[in-house]
Amino acid sequence: MNVTQSFDLDAWSQHYLTEIEACLDKWIPGSAPANLTEPMRYAVLGGGKRLRSLLVMGAFESGINDRKSEEIEWRREAALRVATAIELIHAYSLVHDDMPCMDNDVMRRGKPTVHVKFGEAVALLTGDTLQALAFEVLTPDNSQIPETLQAKLCALIARAAGHNGMAGGQAIDLSSVGVSLDEHQLSQMHKLKTGALLEASVIAGAICAGVKQEDLEQLKIFGSSLGLAFQVIDDVLDVTADSTVLGKTSGKDAQSGKPTYVSLMGLDAAKHKADVLIIQANQALLSSDLSQSDALAAIALKVVNRKY
Repeated sequence: MNVTQSFDLDAWSQHYLTEIEACLDKWIPGSAPANLTEPMRYAVLGGGKRLRSLLVMGAFESGINDRKSEEIEWRREAALRVATAIELIHAYSLVHDDMPCMDNDVMRRGKPTVHVKFGEAVALLTGDTLQALAFEVLTPDNSQIPETLQAKLCALIARAAGHNGMAGGQAIDLSSVGVSLDEHQLSQMHKLKTGALLEASVIAGAICAGVKQEDLEQLKIFGSSLGLAFQVIDDVLDVTADSTVLGKTSGKDAQSGKPTYVSLMGLDAAKHKADVLIIQANQALLSSDLSQSDALAAIALKVVNRKY
């Protein structure tokens, strides 16, 4: 990967993780009815890789240096709101995916899933509320963020999360249990289920920075390749990592009869596919005119080398 040797991903990530966690803490309401606040905060705070929000900020940084100084403050607020909103969308999807009617998981991020701790009805409402809250965060009152940009970001994230994105991919996933899929079909499913929101994270961050259209096209390739690589590694880790390391139940896909890259092509070939996808992602960055893409390149490298 083309990462400047002096770039410190851990320090860069920690800076933004602290900021994003503070935004999540600030914007999750403290007094929802019937103590709905507790499961909302339980589902979101203090866990997770925050990969999507870091991609938002990495893409934002890639183009913000070209903006006028008077724009930077509201553009940065927009990016932080996008990073927060996407984490809320991701958290809602996990709450619903873990429920007995879906994947029936009992552990997430190293602790009991929301439906285990609070009950199924509360888990359903928690997910609903987190999804709605994401769009509240994207559309603040009394902000310098142009309403046209707010609307554009809402549309982008809604599409990535809806029937042509994450939810549609999950529907294919549920209907594919016990069914043999070829590589094209499997990739199409995961481009929707996992890749759409990861790609949207990159594009939304870049839009907040005002990146030009030609570079947005390269970032779409980067995000799409990264999203698929992330899922391939997820399939690899499902059969190679321990549950305590993953923070969720390992081996669940095989037990459920779900098609995976490992079951389709074998462990070594799946790892190779992830490597090829990350090379494609890096080539897209190199083909752009973006001058500050070290964070994105480093995140991509970490995705393919991750252990959980």
